[in-house]
Amino acid sequence: MLVSLTNINKFFNGRQILSNISLTVDENDKIGLVGNNGCGKSTLLKIITGSLEPDRFSEKDGIISFASKTSVGYLEQMGGLDSESTVMEEMQKVFAPVHRAIERLREIELEIESGDNSSADEYQRLSSWIEANDGYNTDVKIRTILNGMGFSGAEYDRRISGFSGGEKTRLCISKLLLEEPNLLILDEPTNHLDFRTIMWLEDYLRSYRGAVLIVSHDRYFLDRLCTSICEIERGVLKRYKGNYSAFIRQREENDARQEKEYEQQQKQIAKLEDYIARNLVRASTTKMAQSRRKQLEKTERIEKPFHDEKHARISFTYAVEPPLEVLKVKNVDISVGAGAGKKTLVESIDFEVRRGEKVGIIGDNGIGKSTLLKIIQGLLPHEGKVRWNTNVKISYFEQESTNLNPNLTVMEELHSRYPSLSELEVRNLLAQVRFVGENVFKETGVISGGERAKLCFAIMMQEHGNVLILDEPTNHLDLSSKEAIETALEEYTGTVIFVSHDRYLLSRTADRLIELKSGGYRLHNYGFEKYLDILREEQAEEKRIAEAEKNAKAVAESKEKQTRAYRSKQQRSADAARKNEMRRLEKEIDELQIRIDSLNEEISHEEVYTDYELMNQKCAEIDRLKQKIDEDFEKLIELDE
Repeated sequence: MLVSLTNINKFFNGRQILSNISLTVDENDKIGLVGNNGCGKSTLLKIITGSLEPDRFSEKDGIISFASKTSVGYLEQMGGLDSESTVMEEMQKVFAPVHRAIERLREIELEIESGDNSSADEYQRLSSWIEANDGYNTDVKIRTILNGMGFSGAEYDRRISGFSGGEKTRLCISKLLLEEPNLLILDEPTNHLDFRTIMWLEDYLRSYRGAVLIVSHDRYFLDRLCTSICEIERGVLKRYKGNYSAFIRQREENDARQEKEYEQQQKQIAKLEDYIARNLVRASTTKMAQSRRKQLEKTERIEKPFHDEKHARISFTYAVEPPLEVLKVKNVDISVGAGAGKKTLVESIDFEVRRGEKVGIIGDNGIGKSTLLKIIQGLLPHEGKVRWNTNVKISYFEQESTNLNPNLTVMEELHSRYPSLSELEVRNLLAQVRFVGENVFKETGVISGGERAKLCFAIMMQEHGNVLILDEPTNHLDLSSKEAIETALEEYTGTVIFVSHDRYLLSRTADRLIELKSGGYRLHNYGFEKYLDILREEQAEEKRIAEAEKNAKAVAESKEKQTRAYRSKQQRSADAARKNEMRRLEKEIDELQIRIDSLNEEISHEEVYTDYELMNQKCAEIDRLKQKIDEDFEKLIELDE
């Protein structure tokens, strides 16, 4: 057990957000925390991390117990970064204790070299601690995490102040992963991440040696990672085993079972109440009726299943059927800016869309997806041809909802577009997208992003377009609203062209994909699941090639080292032989000189210089020895050079 929560309660403005919540997080748990917006998910995370206190009514309430070994890492938003630091400097801060220990080791080494062995025990202790914490591989860890989170080596020396909000969030995640807490708490970690980075993060967290508690609206992420799902509904937390898909299935089964048990009990209660009413006043049956009444009073009532009637009910319809060929795009550039500031993202793109197709447009942030949607509608200038066929009526969902008048109320916004609708019809339409009560009188400039999106869906339902163009339609939506829009698009028989990072939506909706890439594009005439399979194969192949290149480089370096070592050995051997030969020659020259001196002494004697033949022999020997000395000197000079 890492942390245990018992009877957690929290009130805001007299409204109970959390009610008697109990939860235990064990080592290696991967828990997804889900629920509608405002249900208290982030509140619970803040209580666990200590930034918010629970409300207590008795000694048994609000108990939070941590194991002594628990270390908590919490990703809330993009806080905790020093904007003046570079990326590498900020990541290195995680390993500051390791770096201090290594510096101390170097100091002790200098002390030992100078003859001071007083810190030898400290040296041994520090060495063991550094090795146990893998302290000599900190740079490898940092580069692995940063590369996985989408940062190239060229960005390591950039100051954090120069990064966007989304990039800073990715840096926060990177730093948190390097800290390796055994309880990792993440609040919407997949925001601002592209597919490759999300897939890397999923794989990393699946093998993470610690518990992970995640709040996320990314159902695909929850499916691949989580071993259990905790749902907060009406302040109460229920835990389900398995991933998100298993949670949905179990919740439906539980609701159906509870509904059946409730109905059966209600029938039994009605039957008992009827019996009591009929027999209580009759003397002959009074005791039996009283007995049944006591039985009824002791009955533990099954709570009536809660059905959220506020789920959005979205449905898109159209009256006019367009031709088979709906859209043709030929040699169109995707550019932003104008004049000297114009930047071309994709030089030329060609594609066609047929009636009833659902085409997903994917790609990294800033690659031109939203721009492409505006280009094909004629909202931005472009080169090339965009041709829509006859009888096409477009209904457009813009990501930022800039088509809404911020000074109009929700009711006025709809009335201004459809003045023929009565107030009751407008309110009924808004109720379908979960706008009820006083909320309809709020100005569109102050409502939340999710509420603006649902208002736009209400407008689109009245437009009856046979082509829907959607830019990130599930952004800002809670899970139930996401499911509602997905169901609506799945049931819609018209043509859909949409941009999304929502893998669940893409998987459920897209028939084929257009992928925008740096400087180009790719057409994928298949759904998102096959695209992911191919992407994983490509990544595996890239990894295999990188490993092969790395291994080949290592082999080449090893051979080069062996060659250098071999050459060095040969050189050392030759050098030793050269020096031995020089010593031999020097010794021989000395011996020859001694012999010459001896012969010079001999020829000075009378018995020699008077003997002509002997004298000639001695002189010839001296000449020969001198010639030998000259030869040895030449060899010696040559060897010395």
